[in-house]
Amino acid sequence: MEGGTKKVFTVQVEDGKPRKDGRPAVGPVFRSALSKDGFPPLEPDMKTSWDVFRVAAGKYPDNRMLGWRPVKDGVIGPYIWKSYREVYEEVLQVGSALQQLGVKPGSRIGIYGSNCPQWIVAMQACNGYSLICVPLYDTLGAGAVDFIIDHAEIDVIFVQDKKIKEILSANCKSAKRVKGLVAFTSGTSEEITSADQIGMKLYSWKDFLKMGKENPAQPCAPKPNDTCTIMYTSGTSGEPKGVMLSHESHAIYVKGVDLFMEQFDDKMTTDDVFLSFLPLAHILDRMIEEFFFHKGASVGYYHGDLNALRDDLMELKPTLLVGVPRVYEKIYEGILKALSELRPLRRLIFNALYNRKLANMKAGCTHKTASPFADMLAFRKVKARLGGRLRLLISGGAPLSNEIEEFLRVTSCAYFIQGYGLTETLGPSTVCYPDDMSLVGTVGVAATYTELRLEEVPEMGYNPLGTPSRGEICVRGNFFTGYYKNPELTNEVMADGWFHTGDIGEMNSDGILKVIDRKKNIFKLSQGEYVAVEYLEKVYVFPPTVEDVWVYGDSFRSMLVAVVNPHEENTMKWAESNGCKGSFAEICKSEGLKEHILKELQSVAAKNKLRGFEYVKGVILDPIPFDLERDLVTATMKKKRNNMLKYYKPEIEKVYQKLEEQRVAAKSKTDTQKDNNND
Repeated sequence: MEGGTKKVFTVQVEDGKPRKDGRPAVGPVFRSALSKDGFPPLEPDMKTSWDVFRVAAGKYPDNRMLGWRPVKDGVIGPYIWKSYREVYEEVLQVGSALQQLGVKPGSRIGIYGSNCPQWIVAMQACNGYSLICVPLYDTLGAGAVDFIIDHAEIDVIFVQDKKIKEILSANCKSAKRVKGLVAFTSGTSEEITSADQIGMKLYSWKDFLKMGKENPAQPCAPKPNDTCTIMYTSGTSGEPKGVMLSHESHAIYVKGVDLFMEQFDDKMTTDDVFLSFLPLAHILDRMIEEFFFHKGASVGYYHGDLNALRDDLMELKPTLLVGVPRVYEKIYEGILKALSELRPLRRLIFNALYNRKLANMKAGCTHKTASPFADMLAFRKVKARLGGRLRLLISGGAPLSNEIEEFLRVTSCAYFIQGYGLTETLGPSTVCYPDDMSLVGTVGVAATYTELRLEEVPEMGYNPLGTPSRGEICVRGNFFTGYYKNPELTNEVMADGWFHTGDIGEMNSDGILKVIDRKKNIFKLSQGEYVAVEYLEKVYVFPPTVEDVWVYGDSFRSMLVAVVNPHEENTMKWAESNGCKGSFAEICKSEGLKEHILKELQSVAAKNKLRGFEYVKGVILDPIPFDLERDLVTATMKKKRNNMLKYYKPEIEKVYQKLEEQRVAAKSKTDTQKDNNND
């Protein structure tokens, strides 16, 4: 066994303070043990995002840097690669070509499309020539793209071929201000003509590289405090917010991960490979890639179809996988399905090996030493399903269930950790330690260059000085410099150097953090009761026939309703055992299934001792999962509640009308009974 003395992950640097003079109570301040004597300084040649790439290109010129799978005649080929030297040369050519378009340091350059090598080349060209990179979410609609082009005053846009028509559409009115479009490969003759008609030049990728090669210009290196990127968050409500991130903050992130990784015997090498499929316009994927570039390692991009991600896994054989909880839920479901198809004896053996390895890991063993026999006999097959080479899996974007985290820690034959962060904090503000089972179900402890504390939220009953310590998660460090053109919103979230995340956390005396709620996702019902909706959704997702759930209520109603995505496999099992026939979509229309799911929701509410007003009284069933295509969730699968309300409003009104009719009928029946009794 490898147990021993208790590990110390954090140091407390300030005590908590009670409420005083109208200021809310705050909990103690925690910092990573790696920074117990203060935040470590940066190296002189590593103070900007450009430094990170420039130094790596000089140090690892022949290493594989960026990989992609070309498609020919509808057939997806094997990965092909560009070296660090080749990418660096393209970056200089693109940067030089941008100078020919007359852009000046500080100009905003848009990038719109799926992850690919051209995305990174354009980003690094912005870094090297002191231009500000403005990513456009591949999943944003035309309205948001139009807003960002205008709001950020974008001069040039690098764009995926299939997205060109969206920039040139009549809905994208702000496109007229753009000087040039650069296609990731090339545009059609019709698109070139359309661009000319609004005074915009559309370049193919090859022509743009050629222009830069024929007119070379030296890089214009940025200063640490210069803005590196304005990253617009898709947000769960309202217009996108432009989060300004400095070059220094990028360099600090890379240094922080470096120091964190140095603690472990299992070192990262230049042979490591990352499979990139979360949007590069999302902070998590971008910062992982920047760290991989720093280490001279390789990044391979998925071929564009998330439903066929396993094909890319098997072809690339990555050593790192980073995903949001839904990705790991699908992996978990796939493994469970494969297990259910085994003969009973083999399932019994698998479960026995699982329980033995889990017990050993909880006793202090690493995942490698807990049960090599179980790994060889059973779990190597799980690892093989994920490409066979994975060494680390990271989950972020939202909390992952304890059950799935524990399962993957045991069966993946790799390290598995969660983290927590936002665009404003450059991704991970907290991180778990691999092979420490005491951190399962948490988002870990303060990252290297981060300080954490909780702040009182009296209207929700959260007190950081209570037991347990709960409150709004506040973060301090070298993070975002503000929201672009929105000082009022910046001042709302920043106070005394602390960024107020809007998330509710629970923290123990060792500074270990759990995310338990969302401050803004509370509303008041008509009877005056507050409802913390995210907590309820975590409870209501437990029944086997429920895949996902959105709970709704407002201050004009006294009851909650829910839109439920039924779990297809379990729903079809229910249908078979209850004599219901038809497709999954047809079954979801049946009143019998609605009644069954409503009973399951009310049963789980009772088990979790929810209060009466927290019980869901009516349900709507949608066989299609909440998706990006309908703009119901963000790229990290957070619910866009305002959009959901617009989409489901007619059905919600029908459910409330039915509930009201039932209430009136019940009251009428009661009144009649009273009258009869009086007679």
